[in-house]
Amino acid sequence: MNSIPQETWDRLGVSRESVARLEVLAGTLGAWQQRINLVAPSTVDDLWHRHILDAAQLLPLLPRGTRAIADLGSGGGFPALVLAAIQPATVHMFEANAKKAAFLQEALRQMKVQGHVHRQRLEQGVAPKGMPIVQVVTARAFAPLEELLGYAEPFFRAGAIGLFHKGQDVDAELTQAAKSWKISAQKHSSLTDSKAVILDVKEISHVDGN
Repeated sequence: MNSIPQETWDRLGVSRESVARLEVLAGTLGAWQQRINLVAPSTVDDLWHRHILDAAQLLPLLPRGTRAIADLGSGGGFPALVLAAIQPATVHMFEANAKKAAFLQEALRQMKVQGHVHRQRLEQGVAPKGMPIVQVVTARAFAPLEELLGYAEPFFRAGAIGLFHKGQDVDAELTQAAKSWKISAQKHSSLTDSKAVILDVKEISHVDGN
């Protein structure tokens, strides 16, 4: 059940039609969660705050005119499916697990939103010919920053920015990543977790010698 006050949705610019699509997402995830582990079981009862609102908080950070988003390690579909429910943008979800990929495909169908599921391991790299042109790369609870930037680098090279959910260890991750990457980034406080941030990465480049 939607537990987020309407004024919160209004502040984020989320229409009632979009909230209805989010309710479809919540219902679909609830049904599949009984068969596969899409989100931590301890968070299911707080799905709207811990997952849906946590994803929706990216909305004000999306560049104007965002038409396509790449989501790395999509898992249960956060933040990609939430953004697809609200934004007129196509989401490209990269997920190696077959069962999770099947859920993502079914959620897209049930929600009637634009998206593609790319079932591949990012460790193998994204083939240039098959790489979608996107304006934003997202990732949530997927990989340490240093590793994540390696996966996202082809998209950055093509002009995208990164919006990454990060926890209380973000400063340590930035320090480690700086050994391999020059990073232009800004931290935004999370709306749903006082210890977390959204890391807004504008540019990256390899440190000389790496």
